[in-house]
Amino acid sequence: MSSGLERIERFLAAAGFDRAPWLAVAFALGIAGWFVLANRSQWLALIAGLLATAPGALLLLREDGRFPFLRQALAALALAAAAGCGTVWTKSVLVGTPPISRTQVGTFTGTVTAREEQSAEVRVRLILTIAEPRHHGRTISVRVNVPLDKDAAKAQEGALVRLRARLVPPAPPMLPGSYDFARAAWFQGLSATGTALGPVEVLRAGKSGDDWLARLQRRISSHVRSQISGSAGGIAAAFSSGDRGGIAQIDEDRMRDAGLTHLLSISGLHVSAVIGATYLLAMRLLALWPWLTLRFRLPLIAAGLGALSGIAYTLLTGAEVPTVRSCIGAVLVLAALALGREPLSLRMLAVAAFLVMLLWPEAVVGPSFQMSFASVIAIIALHGAAPVRGFLAHRDEPWWQRVMRNTVMLLATGLVIEMALMPIGLFHFHRAGVYGALANVIAIPLTTFVSMPLIALALTLDAIGVGAPAWWLAGKSLGFLLWLAGWVAAKPGAVTFMPAMGQGAFALFLAGSLWLALWRGRTRLWGFVPVVVGTAMLAMIKPPDLLISGDGRHVGITGLAEGELVVLRESRSDYARDNLTELAGMHGAVQLIDDWPGARCNKEFCALAIERGGRQWQLLLSRGTDLVPYPDLVAACAAADIVVADRRLPVACRPRLLKADRSLLDQTGGLVIDLDQRRIDTVAEHEGRHGWWSPTVRVPYRRGVSGMERHRPIGNPVPLRSPLADGHRTQHLN
Repeated sequence: MSSGLERIERFLAAAGFDRAPWLAVAFALGIAGWFVLANRSQWLALIAGLLATAPGALLLLREDGRFPFLRQALAALALAAAAGCGTVWTKSVLVGTPPISRTQVGTFTGTVTAREEQSAEVRVRLILTIAEPRHHGRTISVRVNVPLDKDAAKAQEGALVRLRARLVPPAPPMLPGSYDFARAAWFQGLSATGTALGPVEVLRAGKSGDDWLARLQRRISSHVRSQISGSAGGIAAAFSSGDRGGIAQIDEDRMRDAGLTHLLSISGLHVSAVIGATYLLAMRLLALWPWLTLRFRLPLIAAGLGALSGIAYTLLTGAEVPTVRSCIGAVLVLAALALGREPLSLRMLAVAAFLVMLLWPEAVVGPSFQMSFASVIAIIALHGAAPVRGFLAHRDEPWWQRVMRNTVMLLATGLVIEMALMPIGLFHFHRAGVYGALANVIAIPLTTFVSMPLIALALTLDAIGVGAPAWWLAGKSLGFLLWLAGWVAAKPGAVTFMPAMGQGAFALFLAGSLWLALWRGRTRLWGFVPVVVGTAMLAMIKPPDLLISGDGRHVGITGLAEGELVVLRESRSDYARDNLTELAGMHGAVQLIDDWPGARCNKEFCALAIERGGRQWQLLLSRGTDLVPYPDLVAACAAADIVVADRRLPVACRPRLLKADRSLLDQTGGLVIDLDQRRIDTVAEHEGRHGWWSPTVRVPYRRGVSGMERHRPIGNPVPLRSPLADGHRTQHLN
């Protein structure tokens, strides 16, 4: 053991262990551990184990002053991880509010705390503070979507309003791996969401000083969209005020598929452009004042002005997590420049990450935080590598060679960023762009050096009423950006679709990528090992056989129609279809079960048999609400391996394997079933006992035990008889 510890000590000493970035990683791992672990006892065990590791490392490895690097690393990383777990747990307790217990329809009176205009969706979104019905004395925050024809212009921040609305608890993931809105709402303090059913009545207008910044944002956004129409105006409004409500969904989809979505979210690119422009202008203009130049350090003054402009732009655009992270990083870069230190370093990024995680620890498990920091880490690691430094070193050469060299480096940077972001995109969105690096070579300079300066110039010239030419040019540049996104997204193979990636493969990708980025020299090459293993695991992923939504209404079956997902029923919105196809790794192509020749359907049920794992599986899927003949129901259940229903079925309905009716789904949430492996993945397994997960009926939680293991072994399949016939006595199934 001693020799092993000595080898680790020599490795840490030779590899140049830089604690700051790894402390940020450990802090993030502690936060992630809180989300992954299921309940309070496990969270306490994690914190206690980490806190015990720190003094244990210092005491057990203290012999004669040996192992200084190892002692410090173990103690510091353990304490950082424990602090991360404690931070997110504390915030969950402080800001999390339980959701309402059931759907409520009524007339509600409350105060407007936030207003977001979404012109592309023809609606306004209000955040209201109301008194919760049936709970006297408790006030809750709710988010209500108000159609434009029911909106009131005076329903601004601080106004007291009354409206009739339908409120529902924040929705949990529809399927394991889907977007978890309930978790996001928990950390935003939202207890319900809903839709206005009647007009908004303003009982008392808000004061002019209430949230003046939000009012300024809306004024700027409205003015910009009045100058540039369509999605181009929505993008211009996003650049100037952070309001993305004017961008049509089809254009957002094209930007996403082309790898250009990051341009719509105010982050490092936009903040850096604003701060950089301010810094350069300040240096040039202040240098024209000899008295100031001779008495003060202009870089220090310019850095201060740049920092102020970055902070103002961050506040104006909504202070989202990527924007705050970028602002913090940019301010640190300015401080380094003013002090004559290295401006771009992993230590600087670690400080920015710590500050963001202290304020928004829940962001660690979200795609925005992960993509934002992954891209910056990739840039710093790439440009800090010795071969790249040599390639970019200044030399005597013609200007065109220098331009070509920078262009090659820009393309290489884009490719590295795409490689760093691809696992994150596949894990969260089950898709990844292929041509994003090429598109960004054009889109990033266009946005940074053309579109944003033109928008700023147009807003400035509007003060004297001559901004129209600048607005016209800005609109043309943004129109070209949208055309580029559509052209790239339409190319064959522009988007890669994959079934849901497991947490194990994702963890391997993250571990390998961080190792590659944070170590120096040949040591970093060991990071390719987990990346290769994760890639192999990703290549072996196959779509699940059955996908069942948490309410039992939506069922997807893979492998029946070539390249298509067979679904039980049509959805009134794209939400259910998109969740089913994304988790199946398909591109939105669905076929109704009625159109599949192998299914036998009537008004109430569909019965079908599918071949998986060398045997035939009998499925019975409910899709009606009428009374059903009781004997036929019992017989059909007995002939089926799996029964799925969006209502409660009687006890006498006993399929051979699984009865996924409302009683079970209320406890488990959505299900993903792999028939080959005979394993069920549930939403409840991923949610644990966190406050935002509220199954209708609480049951003992057994993590890691698949649903199929809770049922008796499968016998020989019984031939499926005809779907339910008419006649005989009926039974209410609700």
